[in-house]
Amino acid sequence: MDRERGELVSAADGSVRGTQSFVRTLSECWSRPSLTAYEVLWRWTYGVPALVLLWLVGKRALARSSFDIALLEGVTVTRPLDAAQSLTTALTALWPAISSQIVWVAPVLMVAWVVWSSIGRTFVLRRAYPELHRRIGTVLALQLLRTVALAAVFVLWFVYLRWAAATQVAGPLERGMEPNLVGYFALVIVGTLTVFAVWSILSWFLSIAPLLSMLRNMGAAQSLGAALRLGAVKGKLIEVNLVMGIVKIALLVLAMVFSATPVPFESVATPAFLHVWWTIFTLLYFIASDFFHVARAMAYLKLWGAYQPKGAAGFEISNGDAGEAALPQ
Repeated sequence: MDRERGELVSAADGSVRGTQSFVRTLSECWSRPSLTAYEVLWRWTYGVPALVLLWLVGKRALARSSFDIALLEGVTVTRPLDAAQSLTTALTALWPAISSQIVWVAPVLMVAWVVWSSIGRTFVLRRAYPELHRRIGTVLALQLLRTVALAAVFVLWFVYLRWAAATQVAGPLERGMEPNLVGYFALVIVGTLTVFAVWSILSWFLSIAPLLSMLRNMGAAQSLGAALRLGAVKGKLIEVNLVMGIVKIALLVLAMVFSATPVPFESVATPAFLHVWWTIFTLLYFIASDFFHVARAMAYLKLWGAYQPKGAAGFEISNGDAGEAALPQ
């Protein structure tokens, strides 16, 4: 990588500042929109068929269930308790049919994601840095590990949400008391932020390992081992990963705020307008998220290169026989 492509920000002692270097990387990614376009392309070529599959499966589940669409009549965000009760009743009626489909849909979507994301991410990174090795099999194995770990985190998060709902909403209602909505939302917000922070701090090595396999032409086990022995650069990678977690939360909050903007005017805003409005901001959210995914991968590569013994201007690509000896210890 040439120095003209964007230098890293260094402190007075010569060390690289992770957050400031990430800001510089964001600027570089912004000046190379084709990378984001490729990222959007491979993600959406998976996402659109996945949504179509979920829609077809949902229609089949709806046809096989005792669900009555009349249960959702009158549901509105201005009456949250009534809406929650209606949605709970509807989900109870739909769950038997949905659960019978999940057992095969979830594994199919997960396997398809692992395969397609490995190919897509390899393509985007090699477009950014052609020197990288093509290690699709290794990237696939590492992506599978990361996907399983992320799925486990989502399961734990869902269990936590159910506990919060049981203690703050369902429990009081069963005792004939008013639900504690403030306490429920406080638990949800604090718990969600905690999950984001913990995942951001602990999952960095699962993100850098595929990049190391492409940088040094290593296998899955070697890449994971090397990711856990990165020395000084480890803290910078955690810093960037934590910033990415905050950025994702900020994007989600912005998307929710803009999506809710027309709600006070629902008496004059037509359903067609609301659907168009929500579609626009949903697409903008996913495009922005894809942009930051590209920026994080490039930031990882540049930080790793900055801490190489010979990395004056960037990183070097070995022929694979240098192995872990070339990695910073």
